[in-house]
Amino acid sequence: MSSLTCRVATTQRELDDALRVRWAVFGGELRLLLGAPPPSRREVSCFDTLETTVHLVVYAGVEPVATSRLLLPNAEVARVTGGPLGIELEQKLDLEGVGGPGLVFAESTRFCILKRWRHSEALLRLQAGLYEESRRRGVTHWIASANMETDSAEDARLVVEVASRRSWVSSRWRVRALQASQSPEAPSALLYSALERESAARGLFDGLRMPPVLSLFAQKMGARFVGAPHYDAGFRRFSLPLVAALDDVPTSTLARFADLDGDVLRAG
Repeated sequence: MSSLTCRVATTQRELDDALRVRWAVFGGELRLLLGAPPPSRREVSCFDTLETTVHLVVYAGVEPVATSRLLLPNAEVARVTGGPLGIELEQKLDLEGVGGPGLVFAESTRFCILKRWRHSEALLRLQAGLYEESRRRGVTHWIASANMETDSAEDARLVVEVASRRSWVSSRWRVRALQASQSPEAPSALLYSALERESAARGLFDGLRMPPVLSLFAQKMGARFVGAPHYDAGFRRFSLPLVAALDDVPTSTLARFADLDGDVLRAG
């Protein structure tokens, strides 16, 4: 297996690598993106080229295998949208209650890994790179809305109940959707079986699993969920808002970062 390195994208080629990985995961593998596939097979948004946007890319040798995007507060976007931070998430959520003196929030988004690398060190490299670069830029908190892997409103509600029973719901932060989300009347991506829903109706939640992405952020990065599920029509899945304080990243996770060979972030 090729050696893995994580880089902050500083060249057009590295940015292109990030966009191609995003398309391969969200468009090719998961088929979450609406419309005809773009001829270039890149997943692109207007936030990608802002000077306040940071792209991290994990390489296996020269092959890009994972990426994530960090959106720092952007004054230009905030002036146009009227939001307090100027990040993409403010198009969906009211974040007026988020923040405070000495706190710097950045949006962690587009976190994805090619399928064949998903159970490798690529995940840890990407997490460690995101943490190190965030610290370097003075970020104190990440905010995100993570994929719940279902388009069922009932399953999304049950996920929040499971999270609450695991004490993964924030008692400090709360955000709300700017408008009601319209999920499909006939869901096609069910998370729980009929038997699991029956157990939940009887108050038996112990056997209900959490979507892996939500568990990853809650257990490994100290994230807590801060709002109700919101249906994302662009990705055709519910997502769940979360906030993670960098100071609350578990010591076990930080120890794994420290055990990585060499510098976490490599120059391109």
